[in-house]
Amino acid sequence: MAVRHFLDLSDAGTDALAAMIDDAQQRKVARREWPRGKADADAPLAGHVLAMVFEKNSTRTRVSFDIAMRQLGGSALVLDSASSQLGRGESIADTARVLSRMADAIMLRTDDHAKAEEMARHASVPVINGLTDRSHPCQIVADLLTVIEQGKPLPGLELAWLGDGNNVLHSILEAAGLFKFNVRVATPPGYEPDGEFVEAARANGARILLTNDAAAAAEGADILVTDTWISMGQEHAEAKLAAMAPFQVNETLMARAKPDARFLHCLPAHVGEEVSEGVFEGSQSVVFDEAENRIHAQKSVLLWCFGKL
Repeated sequence: MAVRHFLDLSDAGTDALAAMIDDAQQRKVARREWPRGKADADAPLAGHVLAMVFEKNSTRTRVSFDIAMRQLGGSALVLDSASSQLGRGESIADTARVLSRMADAIMLRTDDHAKAEEMARHASVPVINGLTDRSHPCQIVADLLTVIEQGKPLPGLELAWLGDGNNVLHSILEAAGLFKFNVRVATPPGYEPDGEFVEAARANGARILLTNDAAAAAEGADILVTDTWISMGQEHAEAKLAAMAPFQVNETLMARAKPDARFLHCLPAHVGEEVSEGVFEGSQSVVFDEAENRIHAQKSVLLWCFGKL
């Protein structure tokens, strides 16, 4: 079997992603009330090691992949630029070849998506995108799981994105095309998502609205999603914050969505900027369910990469 990399959602496709979500749901239910570090009954990745390479800071990605491997019966180890030869200029290609001989899979969290692609080209084990400037597929598997748990079928779902047209939105757009749901994207002028993702989603049957009107995007939506306005390493923060201010997800905006709408945020959040405290802490917010689901999503991604789904 060819090596299965997971750099974008399309690497797996609709059927495989649906299988991942189903497996994640079943495993989550099966281990309810168990200690977090106890392995699943079948321990399907016993003896397997995941090498996690971090060039960008992380809380949820690092912890969720570590716990995911423990629950699947395997183990994980962490490398970062400061404590590995990557910080002294060792190439991505050489790192990929070395890690392929020492670990069973590689998770990379980095800035430039080209680094993830290069890692995959030279690795002989699965490479997983833990986040790049282009996309964040693992986050969206967790988001889709959360939406389904809230009783909202994906086909025909109306999702509103408010704020910056970033990597998380790119993966949402990719998911929209795969699962046939619709996305209303509200951004300030100049902060739209990459047109490649918009056109691909439309070509796959999703309705994608691009607007500069937050209220129009939120009207009648099932799900409202936002992200931090200033990503790690970005500059020109003051001008961007000023442009983003009208796109804050607050109580007024939530009131335009459906009464049973839910609020998602991949975290970390800057409460008072992209989301009001009332929405973030309110009854429609499922951000901490979403965060927990990173573990269950990561498990299903890993199992797919190892050919066990």
